[in-house]
Amino acid sequence: MTGPLSDLKVVEFGQLIAGPFCGPLLGDMGATVIKVEPPQAGDPMRQWGRGDPPVWWEVIARNKRSVSLNLRDPRGQDLARRLIAEADVMIENFKPGTLEGWGLDPVELLKAHPRLIVVRMSGYGQTGPYSDRPGFGGIAEAVGGWRRIVGDPDRPPARMGVSIGDSLAATYGCMGVLAALHHRARTGEGQIVDSALYESVLQVMESMVAEYAVAGVVRERSGAILPGIAPSNVYRCADGDYMIGANQDGLFRRLCQAMGRPELADDPRYADHVSRGRHQGELDALIEAWTRRHTVAEVEAAMLAAAVPSGRLYAPADMLDDPHFAAREAIVEVDHPRWAGLKMQGVFPKFSRTQGSIRRVAPQSVGEHNGEVLGERLGLTREQLDELDAEGVI
Repeated sequence: MTGPLSDLKVVEFGQLIAGPFCGPLLGDMGATVIKVEPPQAGDPMRQWGRGDPPVWWEVIARNKRSVSLNLRDPRGQDLARRLIAEADVMIENFKPGTLEGWGLDPVELLKAHPRLIVVRMSGYGQTGPYSDRPGFGGIAEAVGGWRRIVGDPDRPPARMGVSIGDSLAATYGCMGVLAALHHRARTGEGQIVDSALYESVLQVMESMVAEYAVAGVVRERSGAILPGIAPSNVYRCADGDYMIGANQDGLFRRLCQAMGRPELADDPRYADHVSRGRHQGELDALIEAWTRRHTVAEVEAAMLAAAVPSGRLYAPADMLDDPHFAAREAIVEVDHPRWAGLKMQGVFPKFSRTQGSIRRVAPQSVGEHNGEVLGERLGLTREQLDELDAEGVI
């Protein structure tokens, strides 16, 4: 089973996170992904991340083949066009105008290859007065509204510990590719998918804009809680922290029974969703007074017995030791030439008939597949490859 996109050919241009994360999303679902990197230096992601050496590259570049091309050289641009001519999908995340300056204008490429789908990721999108501004994921998180509301109310805005703006843009880009493939199947027409990082963040900001437009409500930083949604917090136990979500009336009643405080469910301060939201702080204090007297394991057992949504705050060690993660193959072990039994996220989502897979590890060297792709697929001879290599084109 190679995945539902096993007949799809993808050429990935760009570097760092947004474009390169879109590549494995398609690759995990079966697509053949050829990653184009600058000769010698390669994608900076090869050096990013923690560990010595870092292993982030192994996750973000899995299921890809590496081809090295100098896109500032006309010969590299010509080879890029030949790769694109074979592709169904082209991914890029350069600053708007960069591809056009290299003779790889997507509008012109579509004229030559009407079935091509081009997904373009950038900070502010391909149009509008900010389109030519540089934009990284953190900036997009700020402009899209995320950074302002993350953190404790008495401290400066915080950030997530992952590059959520880039990952969201890549995910929306992948979604756009799948929708464009459906359109192409009906009409034969390719198109350009424009995925702006700031808009990808904006899309997940729930009703923040509508609340302000209708009622003048401005969401602010609220720490570990969602204002008015109670109880739904992380509570200190005798030996750690545990999250409980029981903000629906029936769930809250079951939580009260498990705590040995059934009377709280009928207390007018906590009897319904709105009342609990108004008395959120004091309710959280009551719950934490109970959890502090018990271990995480004891609280978890009580919540499971009462069928109350809850969960531990997992670290990687917990994930690797969890039988549910194992049963779902949420984390898998990859046969790797450098790290025996390298573990990473599995393929998601799950398919009942065409499950995807990790078919190849990340390219270990820049241009590792030049011979396979440029030689075997595009017909370059060994002598031509050696000449282009010597001249810094590949």
